Amino acid sequence: MQGAIRTVGRPLHRNPHQLRAGTTTSSAVQIDHVVALSDAWQKGAQQLTTEQRTAFANDPLNLQATDGATNQQKGDGDAATWLPPSKDFRCEYVARQVSVKARYSLWVTQAEHDAFAGILAGCPGQLAPTSAGTGPAAMYYASCADVVAAGAAPLYAGSPGYRSGLDGDSDGVACEG
Repeated sequence: MQGAIRTVGRPLHRNPHQLRAGTTTSSAVQIDHVVALSDAWQKGAQQLTTEQRTAFANDPLNLQATDGATNQQKGDGDAATWLPPSKDFRCEYVARQVSVKARYSLWVTQAEHDAFAGILAGCPGQLAPTSAGTGPAAMYYASCADVVAAGAAPLYAGSPGYRSGLDGDSDGVACEG
């Protein structure tokens, strides 16, 4: 795959990012732990077994390809201290954080709880994903125009790419018109 070019949607931002496969390319793309390793350690991961910590660190639900600058900006922040620059992606991102923390029995601070509640209150119909590749966070479209251009319209609730922000009438069918 050396030299092949793939376009990867960057839901933390609105722009797609061109990736060129190879050992010396794409240094600008990093893998973000949706729930940062340091944050997890501070909130219960130190009590997990080695196998559970390894599973947490490699869980596809907790991994997100993103640009290096944004990943560095996030650092070990939680929802109380950092949210994705793209407001269109915050519902899905926070829902993934909740799912990951629940899966590994990690606790949250009151400030983090309040941030979760504040974001998710504006996300009617937002599903909490149970695995990467099957939940609403598996595919991201910035707008219905992107859905149509990809030949994926309409999107149904629970299908990859569906999110409440694309479903203007909240009927479970996005980009139908």
